Amino acid sequence: MTASQSKHTSWLVHVTVWAVILGMPLFVTNPDRPLMTGSQYIRFLLVPLSFMVVFYTNYFLLIDRYLTTRRFGRFTGYNLLLIGAVMLGVHLLFRYVLPPSALRPPIERPWQDTVRFFAGNATLYLLVVGVGVAIRMTSGWYRAEAARQELEHNRTQAELQNLKSQLNPHFLFNTLNNIYSLIQLDTERAQQAVHDLSRMLRYVLYDSSRPEVPLAAEIHFLGDYIELMRIRQPRHVQVFVTLPDAPSQRPIAPLLFISLVENAFKHGVDNDRPSCVSIDIHETDEQLVCRIKNSYFPKSADSDRSGSGIGLSNLTRRLEMIYPGRYIFEHGQNGDTYTALLCIKLTDA
Repeated sequence: MTASQSKHTSWLVHVTVWAVILGMPLFVTNPDRPLMTGSQYIRFLLVPLSFMVVFYTNYFLLIDRYLTTRRFGRFTGYNLLLIGAVMLGVHLLFRYVLPPSALRPPIERPWQDTVRFFAGNATLYLLVVGVGVAIRMTSGWYRAEAARQELEHNRTQAELQNLKSQLNPHFLFNTLNNIYSLIQLDTERAQQAVHDLSRMLRYVLYDSSRPEVPLAAEIHFLGDYIELMRIRQPRHVQVFVTLPDAPSQRPIAPLLFISLVENAFKHGVDNDRPSCVSIDIHETDEQLVCRIKNSYFPKSADSDRSGSGIGLSNLTRRLEMIYPGRYIFEHGQNGDTYTALLCIKLTDA
C-alpha cells in the first residue's frame, strides 16, 4: 500500500467511526426510548463534537509539537487547559443556550451538579486524549516503518544492481579468454563461438537486467556457455552435463549458476592430468537443484587472471538478498574433488 493510499484509508476510518457515533441515536431506539427530537439530538451532538475538538487538537497539534519532542509537562498542561475549556463551554451551552426540557424538574443543587459534571466527564476527555495519542503514535510508527522498508528495498535493489555490474564484466572477461584460446586451436569453431557469445551477451546485458527471468531462458544460457567451454577442453577432460530437456517458465533470478559453472571449469581442469566436470541441474515441483562436481586443481593467485575471485561471495550475497531462508548453498573440497550444491525453493508456500 502506498503512502497516499494509506492516508486515504486512515481518513476513511476516521469518517466512518465518527459517522457511527453521531448517527447512533437516530437508529438505536426502543419502546422506553423513542426517537430523539431535533432539540434533543442537538444536545446530544455537543458531547461527541466536544470529543472531536479534544481529539483533533491533540492529533494535529499537541502530540507532534510536544509529546513527540518529549516536552511532557507542556503537553499535560495544555491538555488540562483544553479539557477544562471544552467542559466549561459544554456546561454553559447546556445551562444557558440549550437548557433541558421544561418537563424536567429544575436542578435542586446546581453547584453540586456542576462539580459532578466536571468530575464525571474529565475522565472521558482524558480517555479521548489517550485514544488520540495511541492512534497518532501508531500511525506514525507505521509511516516510519513503511519509509524504512522502502529505503531498505531501494538499498537492496541498488546493491543487487552493483553485484550484477560486477558479474557482467567478470563473465565477459572469462568468456573472451576462452575464445582467445580457441582461436589458436580451431578458427572455424572460434567464429561460431563469437556468434554464440553475442547471443549470450544479449542475455547478460538485457534480459538479466530484470529482477527475474524465465527458468527456460536461464537454462538455455547455461547450455550455450557450457558448450563454449566444452569445445576448448583437451581430450583427457571429461564433461558430463544434465540439464532439463523442457525447462519451465517459472521465474528465477538471473545469473545465479554461472559462477559455479565457471569455477568448475577453472579449478576442475588441468592441462596434463585427467580431469572431470559434472554438471547436473534439474527442477522439481518445489525447488531447483544445481549440483556440480569437479576434480580439484586450485589455481594460485599468480596464475589465476580470470578475475573470478568475486564469484562465490557475490553469489552468496545475492542469494541472501533474493531468497532469504529459501535456499541451501553448500560447497567445499573433499579429497581431490570439489562439490557445489545449490537448492532454491521456487515457491513461498
